[in-house]
Amino acid sequence: MTVTRRTALLAGLATLAGCSTAGYRGQEREVVIAAGESGGFYLAFAELLAQQLNRAEPRLRASAVATEASVENLRRLRDGRADLGLVLGDVAESAFLGAEPFSVPIAFSAIGRVYENYHQLVVRVDGGVRSLADLSGRPVAMGASGSGVAVFSSRLFARAGVPVKAKNLLLGEAINALAAHEVDALLWSGGIPTPALTELNRTTPITLLPLDGHLPALRAGYGPVYDQVHVPAQAYQGVGELRTIGVANLLLAAPSLPDDVAAAVARVLAAHAADLVPAAAVGTQFLDVRTLIGTGKVPLHPGAASAYRALHG
Repeated sequence: MTVTRRTALLAGLATLAGCSTAGYRGQEREVVIAAGESGGFYLAFAELLAQQLNRAEPRLRASAVATEASVENLRRLRDGRADLGLVLGDVAESAFLGAEPFSVPIAFSAIGRVYENYHQLVVRVDGGVRSLADLSGRPVAMGASGSGVAVFSSRLFARAGVPVKAKNLLLGEAINALAAHEVDALLWSGGIPTPALTELNRTTPITLLPLDGHLPALRAGYGPVYDQVHVPAQAYQGVGELRTIGVANLLLAAPSLPDDVAAAVARVLAAHAADLVPAAAVGTQFLDVRTLIGTGKVPLHPGAASAYRALHG
């Protein structure tokens, strides 16, 4: 979809945001949403989306499934094991184009851009780590092997020229390893604050390292898919304000998802945005009618585009 067509949809989205009429009249069916890890925003968001979709469209039975997140979610969409999946925008773009770390393109489309993820480099307050360079040669939890943060972690440290001892761990495993001094940092991509990190901070004081200084190098290698984002002071108790790197989250659809189902999901995204924000969210850029259709190089699903356009006329 061109920029002109996306712009033309904005007026329709403003109207759509106030509309919640059920419109799916197809056969009853399940809608499986591939989400993310327990304790993260992907799963919390997907569960809220499933609830709102079930309320708005009685003929759809939506459910969220815990996964290792972006890369695994793409595989599930490709293999027909999920209808929808949450994927980081940088990973989605690489998969769509067949770029590193994907050897061939994967077929999918987007329902919309749903919120901004914050890349959070977490260290212990007493760990003596004050910059990315301080992690040279040290063990770092880089995200689960099937996650988008694992892709970002590799890109970040490679572009920064900082060699580390990478450990692919789930968020819960990474938190335990950081508390036990088995790793000196963990890199996580999620909302601010992430509940599991808030809980860690109660027993093991943490801080976040600013990453915005590495944004130019990442953009030079991978384009404008990465943004500078602001973490407000006290998002985690004792942590001051800082700037880090953000990336959009896209809600993607399997190639086989019918147009009428995609349209139903699009209507719920726009009409129930306020109901899709996890309770812990502070300062996170969630659904906004101005950014919902901003899916970059990934095209909108025809059903979603039709739903947005219908309100525009």
